[in-house]
Formats: sequence, C-alpha cells, structure tokens
Amino acid sequence: MPNSNILLIVSEEQTGDLLKRGVLQPAGYQVTQVGEPTAAKSIIRSSPVDCIILESGVGGEDFKFVYDLLATFPATPLILIGPEKDTDQYVKLLRRGLLDFLTPPLKPDAVLESVQQGVDQSARLISWAKDQYRRDTDFLRQRVNVLETLGNVGRSVTASLDLDEVLKSVVDAAVEITGAEEGSLLILDESSGELTMRASLNFKDEFVKTFRLPISDTLAGEVVRTGKPVLLDEKSPQKIKTSYLVKTLIYVPLKIQDKVLGVLGVDNRESERPFQPQHISLVAALADYAAIAIENARLFENTEIARHKLEAILTRIEDGVIVVDPDGKVILVNRVARTLFGIDDDEMFMKPVEEVFNHEQLIDLLTNGHETFPFRCELELDEDKVINAQLNFVPDVGLTITMHDVTYFKELDRIKSEFVSTVSHDLRSPLTAILGYVELLERVGPVNDKQRSFIQRVQVSVRNITELINDLLDLGRIESGFDESKVSLSITNVVMYSIESLKDRILDSDVKLALDVPKDLPQIIGDSVRLRQVVDNLLGNALRYTPKGGKIEVELREENEQIIFQVCDNGVGIPAADRPHIFEKFYRASNVVENISGSGLGLAIVKTIVENHNGRIWVDSTEGEGSVFTIVLPIEKNQE
Repeated sequence: MPNSNILLIVSEEQTGDLLKRGVLQPAGYQVTQVGEPTAAKSIIRSSPVDCIILESGVGGEDFKFVYDLLATFPATPLILIGPEKDTDQYVKLLRRGLLDFLTPPLKPDAVLESVQQGVDQSARLISWAKDQYRRDTDFLRQRVNVLETLGNVGRSVTASLDLDEVLKSVVDAAVEITGAEEGSLLILDESSGELTMRASLNFKDEFVKTFRLPISDTLAGEVVRTGKPVLLDEKSPQKIKTSYLVKTLIYVPLKIQDKVLGVLGVDNRESERPFQPQHISLVAALADYAAIAIENARLFENTEIARHKLEAILTRIEDGVIVVDPDGKVILVNRVARTLFGIDDDEMFMKPVEEVFNHEQLIDLLTNGHETFPFRCELELDEDKVINAQLNFVPDVGLTITMHDVTYFKELDRIKSEFVSTVSHDLRSPLTAILGYVELLERVGPVNDKQRSFIQRVQVSVRNITELINDLLDLGRIESGFDESKVSLSITNVVMYSIESLKDRILDSDVKLALDVPKDLPQIIGDSVRLRQVVDNLLGNALRYTPKGGKIEVELREENEQIIFQVCDNGVGIPAADRPHIFEKFYRASNVVENISGSGLGLAIVKTIVENHNGRIWVDSTEGEGSVFTIVLPIEKNQE
C-alpha cells in the first residue's frame, strides 16, 4: 500500500540503505531507518507505523528485543531478518505473533510481499478497531440516552404536580428507550375491577376514552394479579388477551408497597422485532416512577382536601390564624387574618412570608427564632387597631399564630384607666381634708374612749383608701410608660438598698433572712426606682405573710445571659385556685387574714414593672408551706 510507513531497524547502515533505497522506497513506502532499540520504541510511540522490519542482531543475539516489541506493540506487524540457523527460534516467535521471517540473501520480491502482508494486516486491524470503537460508542451513547431519559422522567416526577403530564412523559420514555410502536399506562379501577387507559402514545383518542380491560383472562390482568412483568414474543398476533392485535409486547406492574396500581406496557403491532430482557428492567424503572407519581398525587390530593377542610373550619372562627412551615413558607391564612392584613392573593400557598405579608412586626415575629413557646405579643395595625398574637410551634408542621382583635378592650382599658386616674385625683383632696379634720377632733374638745375608737377606725379607713388611690395612680403611670428613666445599673445594689430600708421591719417581724446576693453580677438596663418598688413589694409581702420564727430567702444569680431574682418564704402560701389570678388587679388570695391590709394592686404593679423591663415573673406556692416568687430580667448586652 503506497505511502505506508515502514520502520526499518538494522545495525548495518549499508544493509539498511540497500533495503530502503533499493527495495522499499521505489515501491512507494515511507521508510524510517534506526539502528538501536530506544530510538525504535520512541518512533513507534510518537508516530503511526504500519510495519516493522527488524534485523535479529539489534538489541542482542538472544531475541529479547524481538519478544519485547511483540509484547509491547502486538497490533504492529513485525518482520524479522536473520540467519537460517535460527529457524527453530523463528517458529517460536511466529507463535508469539511474528508476521514473517526472512533469511539472507534477501530477495526484493519476497521482502515486498512480506511487507505488503504486514501493511494489509495493519489496515485490517485498524479497520476492525474503528468498527469496534463505533459499536462501543453507539452502545454507550444508547445507554447515556436511556439514562438521560430516565433522569428527565425522574425530574418531572419531583417537579410537576400535574399527574397526566407526568404519566404521559413516562409512556413516551418507555416507547423511546424500547423502540416500540405504541405505549400505554393502564390504571386499575377498584370499584369496577377493570383497567382503564390513563396515558398513551400512538393510540387513537376515541379508543383511549372507551378502553376497558377486565383483569380476568388478560395479560394485563395477570400482571395485576401476580405483580410480575410479562414479555410476549410469539409468532402469531395476540388479540384475546390484550384487546387489540400485537406481535410483541411488554407489561410491567405499577407497584407501591406491594400493591399493584396498574400496568405500564409497550408493544409492536406491525414490526416483529422482539423486545430484549433488558427492556423489561428499563420499563420497570419507568413504572416505578409512574407509581411514585400516582402515590404523590394521591397524597397531595388528600393533603389538599384536609387543608381545605381545615381552612373551612378556620374561616368560620373569629380569630385570625396563620400557619407557616419550618422553611418560612405560608401554609394557611384564614379569612380573618386576610382581612386584618389586607391580603387578596389566593396564590399565597408555599410562598415566603416576606412575599405574602407587608407588616414588618409580623414578619419579624415569624422569621426570628424564639426560645420559648407560646410566645405572646401585641401587633399594631393601621387605624389604631391592636391585635393580640400568640405564636406556637407545632412539630412536623411549623409555626402557628392565632390572633384576636383587642382594640375594643384596649380602648375600654384606656377609658377605665383615665376614669380611675380622674376619680383618684378628685378623691385625694377630700380624703386629705377628712383625715385632717378627724385628727383635729381631739384638739377642739375632750372625747371619750368609744369616740376615740371610732376616730381611729376612720383614720385607718381613710389611710387605706388613700393608699389604694396612690397605688391606682402609680399603676396608671407605669402602664402608660410615664416617668421611666432606664439606665445601666446593678440589680445587686437595688436589692441591698431595699433590704436596708426594711431592716427595722425585718427585726420587728422576728423572721430569719438568708441572702445569696453576689456583687459581681452583670449590669441590667432598668429604672432603679421602679425596680426598688418591685423588691420592696415582694419582700414586704414575704414579711407580711410569714409567721414569727419563719424564714425568708433572697437569691440573685446569672443564668443564660439573664438575671434570676427569687424571694422564697415559708409562710401561709397561696391556694391552688388563687395562683392563676394572683397578678390580677384588686385580687387577693382567699386565705388572707382580714386584719392584714392591702389593696390587691401590689403584685399587679410588680408584674407591670417587670414586663416593662422585658422580664417575666411567676410564682410557685403550696398552701401552708410557703411561696417562691421568681423574676427573670435580661442582662445588658455588649458588656466588656
């Protein structure tokens, strides 16, 4: 073959020139001549060689280089030139892959014939390799196409909620990867026991609409009953068991948890090309996708039904309800909540809260984490509307907010507070006058013992009423936020000042006071006057309700970036029925002795002050054993 590349490896340059210029080049061959093994291997690796002519002495007399070339380059034809005495060795080399051997004297015709055989053999090997590569490439390309098809169907199953669209893509893919003429997806109607065609390819629409196939005495029914695939590959067309003529067919079951939902099938009506066993596996994989899509659609439908039922229930209640999943996407907003926040979008389902609501306070409530639930707060809307909101966490659901419009109650409370404040102010002057005139009675003339007793009772009553009025005015100022001046302060100092001011009263009460008040606690932000009022009230109550010989414990500590303040006594305690109401205005426990004075506003004032400092207060008590009042206040942030 002209222009073929011949590598000539000879030790004698004269012999090489004779072969190169006298035989090979005149015949049209391209010849490269070298004299040692390393150069020869380098040429073979760097450029295509169609045939090698090797003198036996190159690389040693033991034929080691010859064996090396045969092993390293088995696809390159090798012709060996050597003495006739080594014939036995040549035979061994022929068995190892040597193309031919020539013995001197070399005849040009024999050399050219042998070289031509090598070139032809090299061409055949190259052609075979190309064909094999093409076949392998086509096979791999088909496998890649199949995998891409399966991947596309899988993505459509997870990305689309349109069941008909997904099932149609499954049938199309089954026909594509098997090369079938038709495809169908049959769904079992459990009420009638028949199979209906839910999706198809290359079937007439009228046939699909009217198609009904019983599961008895049919191939598809056999697949439903057994849950096993069927491969039909017979010479005669099958009509009785398929309802239409086919020559080759595959049916595989659609199964979810061992329950057969239907059948996926591909068939050939015209072509007799048989389906291969691997086609069953591919169609079965697509059937699994279809079964998953059907089950997902069923679950989604059930979820939607449940959601609509819940929404219908929540629509009829007068409280606003919002439900958000753990990812911050809206699941439900009922009619009342839509009205409160002015939402008209019906397509809000599974949208982020930031896209649905335009209320900064509500978005902050839903997106910022909270450590404790339920979390309560008030939301201010337009037109001076106030909403009482309670945030809860429901496992496997997310966050729920229930809202109630308390605008009326807030306004009522404001009017009541104004009325109380006005009346209190108006009562202080006449009460002061009454107390003054009562105290002057003994100065203007003698009074007997009975009259003196009456005067003392009047004085006590007037002082109690005056104390009540002062508490009411104080509570009104605290609730309205007046006269508050919050600064960084030490809660330890507040507690110690309060204890110092009550020293005489503590001594008179004959109770033991135990203190655990560290000096190195972090600072808090607060109003020292109001916090002193809190401590005075709790200590005063403990002294008032603890019998002589009793014990009062006062403790301060830091815990989780908070200050914990506790007052514990072993006094009369609070009945269980009274504990939920103990912080309400004008409420006094049922076991309070009549001769212990009080307005029922002290703990209400304490609770209001604590909440104004972003804190919490609660009581643990057992009647007859004592009470523990606990206050939690946040420490000042960014302390060095």
